[in-house]
Amino acid sequence: MRRREFLNLLGAAAAWPLAGQARGPGKVHVVLWLSTEAQPDPFIAGFRDGMRGRGYVEGRNLAFVLRYAPGDPAALRAMLPEILATPADLIVSSGPATQAMRAAATDRPVLFAMSGDPLALGIVQSLARPGRNFTGGTFLSPELARKRVHMLRELVPGLRTFAALSYSNHPGEPAEHQATREAADALGLGLAHAPFGSGPELDGALERVRASGAGAVLVFPDAVTMAHRARIAGFAAAHRLPSMFGWREYCEAGGLASYGANQRAMYVRLAAHADRLLRGEDPGELPVEQPTRFELAVNLRTAQALGLEIPPTFLAGADELIE
Repeated sequence: MRRREFLNLLGAAAAWPLAGQARGPGKVHVVLWLSTEAQPDPFIAGFRDGMRGRGYVEGRNLAFVLRYAPGDPAALRAMLPEILATPADLIVSSGPATQAMRAAATDRPVLFAMSGDPLALGIVQSLARPGRNFTGGTFLSPELARKRVHMLRELVPGLRTFAALSYSNHPGEPAEHQATREAADALGLGLAHAPFGSGPELDGALERVRASGAGAVLVFPDAVTMAHRARIAGFAAAHRLPSMFGWREYCEAGGLASYGANQRAMYVRLAAHADRLLRGEDPGELPVEQPTRFELAVNLRTAQALGLEIPPTFLAGADELIE
C-alpha cells in the first residue's frame, strides 16, 4: 500500500485542532481509530451506536480520525509515528492495530478490542486491573475453539479430517491451535494445520488446505482472516469444503457457519469504557471486557450450494439463518 493511499483512508481531519482544547460544555472529543479492517468497517458501526447512546454526537461533541491499513499490520506499524502525532483525546485500536500500539510511545488512553490475549501480548498486567494506559475487550476463548470443532463434526457427520487455517502472528493463535487439536483428538479427527504469517502468504496456506485432502475447513477468527473473509469463504465454496468460522461476519461473506462472540455487542459495550476514559478515568483501573453473548449463524445458501443437509437440531440452535 502506498503512503498516500494509506493516509487518504481517514475521516474528520478538520477536527484535529480541537483535540487539545480544555474539557467543557463545548468540548469536541476526538477519537483516533486505528484498524487493519477494511471499509465499510463492521466494528466501528457498533462503537458509534454505543457512543450515541451515551450522548456523543458526531459534529457536535465527537469527531473521529480514521486510520486504516486493510489486512496489513506491517503498514500500520510503519506509519505509527506519523499517526500518533495526530492530536486526540482517546485512541481506539481494533485487532492487530493493538499489537502495533504495544511499543508505541504514547501516554494517551488506548481502548482496544482484540481476538487475542492481552496478557500474553504484554499490554495489561491483569484483566481485572490492566495497570497501564491500555484497557478494552478481548474475544479470546479456547473453549469456543473446542466447541467449533464439535459443531463442525455435527455439521459433517462423516468427517474424518479437517484443516485449520490461522494467522500465525495473532497473539491468541497458539492457545486456539492447542484447543482445536485437543478437541480433534478427543473426537478422533485428523487435523491439518495451515498457518500463514501475512496477507501474501494466504494463497500458500489455502493451497495447503486443498492439498491436505481435508473434508472441511475451520478458520480461526482474527482481524486478518476477517479482512480476507470473502476470499476464504469463496475458496471453501469453490472446493466444496464445509467451513466453520468464529464470527457472524464470515457467514455474511459466504461462509457456511460461525459460532462466537457478537462483535457489534462488544463494541457497543466498549463505548461505556470510552465515555469513562473521556471523562478522565484511569485506563489502568478499568477491567478488560469479555464477551457475554455468543451466537450461531448458518448460511443456508452456502449449504444448498454444497448440497449439505444441515441437521434439524443444528438449525434449531441457530441465532441467525442467512437465506
